[in-house]
Amino acid sequence: MRKTLIALLVAAISLVGVLTATAANTATKKLEARLRGAGPNRGQVEVRLNAATGKVCWEFKLAKIDGKPNQAHIHKGRRGVSGNVVVPFGASYKRQGCTTAAKATVKTVLKNPRSYYVNVHNAKHPAGAMRGQLNRGA
Repeated sequence: MRKTLIALLVAAISLVGVLTATAANTATKKLEARLRGAGPNRGQVEVRLNAATGKVCWEFKLAKIDGKPNQAHIHKGRRGVSGNVVVPFGASYKRQGCTTAAKATVKTVLKNPRSYYVNVHNAKHPAGAMRGQLNRGA
């Protein structure tokens, strides 16, 4: 009887761990953007956002850029419209990384990702070498 209770307790604790890990994974949502710019500038970015924690992670895959990237951000703005930075991806460009943003901002981006875009800047194109509207990822 005692062994059965211990086995049930261990199974229950394991189940709680699995459910907690699953809940944490579902709290993180993936957004993507195909990046296009002047001339040959092309790439893509995957952004993972967690509204519960405010954590924002990204990974860029730049196929071609005419100069060294120096900054990247999430901006508010529909296609073809410039907007303010809402989530900077660090003080300088990093191919991948994580930061935190206000939870309310992350929730708003997740609610309507098409109203936001990612922009990569360089010295030749200080207003943006390439940009792409965010879309829900797979």
